[in-house]
Amino acid sequence: MALSATLPTPDSAANLFQARSTDVDEHCAALGRWRLSYDQISAGAFRGSFTQLSLPRLEVFREITSQQVRQYGQLGADSFGIGLPWHGGSEVNCNGANVAGCQVIASIDAEIDMCTPKAFELRGVVASAMLIAELAARLDIELPRAVWHQLRVIEMAAAPVARLRAHLAAIHETITAAPERFDDTAARQALEDALLVEIMDMLPTAQPSDPGRSATARKRTVDRARELMHGSGDRSLSLLEVCKAVGASPRKLGYCFQEVVGTSPMHYWRAMRLNRVRRDLKRGAAETSIYDVAVQHGFWHFSQFSLDYKRHFSELPSETLRRARLVA
Repeated sequence: MALSATLPTPDSAANLFQARSTDVDEHCAALGRWRLSYDQISAGAFRGSFTQLSLPRLEVFREITSQQVRQYGQLGADSFGIGLPWHGGSEVNCNGANVAGCQVIASIDAEIDMCTPKAFELRGVVASAMLIAELAARLDIELPRAVWHQLRVIEMAAAPVARLRAHLAAIHETITAAPERFDDTAARQALEDALLVEIMDMLPTAQPSDPGRSATARKRTVDRARELMHGSGDRSLSLLEVCKAVGASPRKLGYCFQEVVGTSPMHYWRAMRLNRVRRDLKRGAAETSIYDVAVQHGFWHFSQFSLDYKRHFSELPSETLRRARLVA
């Protein structure tokens, strides 16, 4: 299948971007046009890296995050993305379903909301959804419309998934050893063509993974609880109030969060509030009071807040504020 002959190919050079960060927000900002937000859930120093090879019609990426993270937002309007968790350790959860085996994470013109574990690596490809639809039409391939407009864990045929993995491994080995190879127009075109071939081989075999009714119900419970946690306004709700509102006992809510998010409701909620405090402190206004910001986000015991903050981000809140003021 020669896709280079199927559609016109823009004559544009490859662009290689690489970034490393020690802050989850800085890491997120390095994702370029992807409109995503990250919250650090697990405690500890954050280390992240992001590599993106931009070809004329595709972007190939590799992302590594050291801490458990919630990712939400969108890759961009009219975006198609396939992501492959790179190591078979802890599971990543998307819409209540965990990724395993020949499954991939697919975002086809969809909102993203997933929780990734510690020491997580994701590799994949992003393209225009319009490009994928046009290729499918020209090649008489029926796309799985059931997986459109939502982030899904998708079952794919093993062979094209394995070939895509091999391509991605070779790409990143080349980025490390001889990135100048991507300066060659013919090499870029051959690479892009090979990736599109595998994608078009994969898509007709796509079947959305069914997490089951119980997993779907757990996801709904967690989503409702998170809405209350994030939208509680000036007053911090108690866990019992959240349980009452979603109709679940503390034990049941804890089980749901462990399955969907990978941590307890209290840990998740505290982590979200600590992330909010950190973002407020990083704005670095001269009149910013750490105590006032902490209280605003529900931390009334200041010394305990400082301990929790340092445990979560490996620095004191005063260090965050001081650094923000230096760069303001």
